Amino acid sequence: MTDQQHSAASFFVARRQAFAVVMAIELWERFGYYGMQAVLTVFMVTQLHMRDHDVNLMQGGLGFFIYSLPVLGGLLGDQCLGTRPTMLVGAFGLTAGYGLLAMSLGSQAVFLPALTLIALSNGLFKPNAGTLVRRIYAGDGTALDAAFTLYYMAINVGSTVSMLLMPWLQQRYGAAVAFLACAGGLLVGLGYYAVRAGRMRRFLAARAVEAVRRHGPSSMPVPLVERLSTPVLKGALGAGILLALLVVWGFCTWVLYSPALVQLCIILAGVGLLLLWVWLYVRAKDGERPGLLLTYILCAQTMAYQIFYQQMQTSLTLFAMRDVSGVYQLGSWRLFTVSAGQFQALNPIAVMLFSPLLAWLYRRHAGKGQDASPAIKILLGYGLVALAFCIWWLAAGHSTGLVSPWVMVAGYGTMSLGELLTIGLGLAIVARYAPARVSAVLMGALFLLWGVGMYLGSLVADLASVPADGGGSLAGYAALFRELFLGCVGLCVVLALLLPLTRRLGQQHRSWTVNKPATVT
Repeated sequence: MTDQQHSAASFFVARRQAFAVVMAIELWERFGYYGMQAVLTVFMVTQLHMRDHDVNLMQGGLGFFIYSLPVLGGLLGDQCLGTRPTMLVGAFGLTAGYGLLAMSLGSQAVFLPALTLIALSNGLFKPNAGTLVRRIYAGDGTALDAAFTLYYMAINVGSTVSMLLMPWLQQRYGAAVAFLACAGGLLVGLGYYAVRAGRMRRFLAARAVEAVRRHGPSSMPVPLVERLSTPVLKGALGAGILLALLVVWGFCTWVLYSPALVQLCIILAGVGLLLLWVWLYVRAKDGERPGLLLTYILCAQTMAYQIFYQQMQTSLTLFAMRDVSGVYQLGSWRLFTVSAGQFQALNPIAVMLFSPLLAWLYRRHAGKGQDASPAIKILLGYGLVALAFCIWWLAAGHSTGLVSPWVMVAGYGTMSLGELLTIGLGLAIVARYAPARVSAVLMGALFLLWGVGMYLGSLVADLASVPADGGGSLAGYAALFRELFLGCVGLCVVLALLLPLTRRLGQQHRSWTVNKPATVT
């Protein structure tokens, strides 16, 4: 083996090791979050005795904060604390949030503060974990798509285990034990990170040096904490950021108490996002603008998926509680029984099954020069989502008793494949088309878009709200699933009409990438 081959082999080994560290802590973070989510809806209905309407709006407000606060996390990671420290602060905050949620069973006064602490900490964690993956695979677009697909699969490994385990713990030992188990999972992930993070730091430092050498100092953001010269100033910065985060936590808790305030925040966030996009576009170089515009269009397309995805935590879980049998059978053979919350695990199970296949297909078609554009993949994804809601609509509309649980398998499986082709590519879209210096901010903006979609999804789910006695629920769910199916078909038509524009923007972006100067100032 020549020195050059040895160097290349060492690079790929180091890259895989660095990716494994990020993927591991992401796996355990998702273990905690999705375990909490699998328990939360059932907990609010059966133990807090909340109405469907209140559950839907609470889930919508929580979803908005969980997906919009990454804008703050991206800014802190890029500009103030750095990517890795911000991610770790978020992980510790999530651990504390699940602990508070367990305490809320004895004191409901801490229920909403626990939810908003989880949302804020998630906002610090998510964009920075994605940014680390982007930096690890910088400059290799095909490998980046495959890496994000596998990264997405790791997320679903953690969520599958927790979505099966936490509802069982809730039924057997109570919700407090389930919430504490969510916190315990994150502690495991933090422990692994502490042991293995050194290699990742060295690899990222070498990549940063290489990026500065090739593209100039402005290609890598330098956070404020690294520009401060003394420990006193760094400590003052840390204290100021901690105080600001406490204020944000209090503000989010106050807002979540009022659905009207949540709606106002969503409107303001949407206006702010548009202004941010315009500001970044105006400041961008001419050659960067096609990539930015393509990023905006594709991110908006992925946002629509959250309207459908939110049904898993709202209408589909309530549908499963009231109108779906939990007993899986093959003919007269009884196989096993699941609870309403455990049906949500069908989503990550399907994602795990399909992710390696898609990653392999991406590599194979890229090797033949036939790699489909993200716009085409997204269009195919929404076609699958439409099929999933058609399955649920037909099952609910033609059932005279409890719906077979195999219908949930078919619907979740089809929708999950569509998920990989829509939001599964969302982070890769930002990483591929956006300028590196604003990638964390745009990833945060992408999560904000998804938060708006989550809230809209809760409003849609509320169309099927039923009275406290649950009467007449099946017809309401059938009507809701029909409307979601028809809406998704209409969305597919719009996306097909946009294909010529996205294709042209993609060609302009590739031309700029190939011909741009060696140093970007």
